Amino acid sequence: MLAGVLSALFQWDVLFGLIIGTTVGMAMGIMPGMGATMAISLMIPVTYTMGPIASMVLLASLYTTATFGGSFTAILLHTPGTSSNAATARDGYEMTRQGRGLEAIGTAITGSLFGGVFGGVALLAIAPLLAQLALKFSSPEYFFIAIFGLTIIGSLSGDEPVKGFATGLLGLAVGVVGMEQSTGYMRYTFRNLNLMNGFTMVPVLLGLFTISQMLVQMERMAKPGAIEKGQVIDDGIKFSGKFFMSGKEFLQRLPLMIRAAVLGVLIGILPGAGGDIGSWVGYNEAKRSAKDKSTFGKGEVLGVLGSETANNAVCGGAYIPLLTLGIPGSGASAVLMTGLIIHGLQPGVSLFTDPAKQQQIYPIIIGYILANILMCILGALIAKKVINVAKIPMNAIMPIVIVLALIGSYSINRSMFDVGVTVAFGFIGYFMRKLKFPTAPVVLGIILGQMAEAGLYASIQMKKSASLLGFFASRPICWLFFILTIASIFAPMAMNAIKKRSLKV
Repeated sequence: MLAGVLSALFQWDVLFGLIIGTTVGMAMGIMPGMGATMAISLMIPVTYTMGPIASMVLLASLYTTATFGGSFTAILLHTPGTSSNAATARDGYEMTRQGRGLEAIGTAITGSLFGGVFGGVALLAIAPLLAQLALKFSSPEYFFIAIFGLTIIGSLSGDEPVKGFATGLLGLAVGVVGMEQSTGYMRYTFRNLNLMNGFTMVPVLLGLFTISQMLVQMERMAKPGAIEKGQVIDDGIKFSGKFFMSGKEFLQRLPLMIRAAVLGVLIGILPGAGGDIGSWVGYNEAKRSAKDKSTFGKGEVLGVLGSETANNAVCGGAYIPLLTLGIPGSGASAVLMTGLIIHGLQPGVSLFTDPAKQQQIYPIIIGYILANILMCILGALIAKKVINVAKIPMNAIMPIVIVLALIGSYSINRSMFDVGVTVAFGFIGYFMRKLKFPTAPVVLGIILGQMAEAGLYASIQMKKSASLLGFFASRPICWLFFILTIASIFAPMAMNAIKKRSLKV
């Protein structure tokens, strides 16, 4: 199998996807306000002409490199490119002000490389084992998995889980439009043939994540004094410092990197936790284990190392429930799940048990690990020039992004109706952002709602003469996911408590 995996990986289109995904992801991460979710949604239409392995290597590369790219602006401008880099800004920017900017970036590169590769290896080790457990799953279990996935929507909504559940219901409503799976009955199509198969997912994604974000940026740019504090480096600061740590320093800091990476993977596995919590937990671990805690917040290099190691390890951890159980735990992984489904790679046990699917999923995972290595090589090459990328004015970027989004939505079915869907969901997403409603639960509602409906219908067919509740109660794994569902309802409160505790350190 190894020879087949390597042969599939080292094809020109896969390597092209790896390079493009790494480059574009890093650029999107560097530019504040962009991030992994927008990068993935914007690039999904580009992958339509590519094979499944090349497509998913490209999208997986976008995910991890956008997380890493945000560290540059966090360190140089005190403006995290993504929420996952907020903890990095705390000590990274202070290091830049002290003339140690290159040292901070070099440390971020080392931590990101270690955390990303560690997360990829953990994915290779854990996912097949979890897939063996998932062999015991049938339609009733997948119904409860979908219900469990729907309850983690509250975890994606920060301090206001009710808003998350409300937008999740919007996703469920969007997902039921079109032909009903079991009877062929048309639901909420209003006799419009364009809606016969429901809303196409990609135009919805482009509207919710790309167009809406551009509308928010346009509104900010229209305000007087739109340049935010921290957009330029203070005059007189010398951008210097040693770039790579010595071998002795690496060995001294290795235990911290291992602990932060393990924590990052575990947090990634937890649905809804995400890289922002992972980075603060990694930062907290660095401070907890330090001999002198007074230096944190004043330019301590270990703070940068702990946060960047953990937030990149989160990416690998997040793939584990996504690929094996079909449970996306964040907005970015929900969009990634859409990419998997579009390219015929239905998340679940078959990815790791079907020999044909194994020849596809393992090259993708190894490609993800290679993306972490490539991003660090690229990061080292552009470290001294990256500040110029961050200074590209948003009014030059916004028209390009909007045009690309509209072209991408049209290219899927060559339909102006899809363009209209993108624009409509763009305005829906804009008002959701203005009212502080999260957009990611809409995607989860669409995907998992359809999964729950299929599982429920199949369970009704399987139960025969037994009552449906009795049929569910007779299956131990259904009980397991029922308990997890109840626990996940209260998970947002626990996650917020962990985050607040980390912020106090």
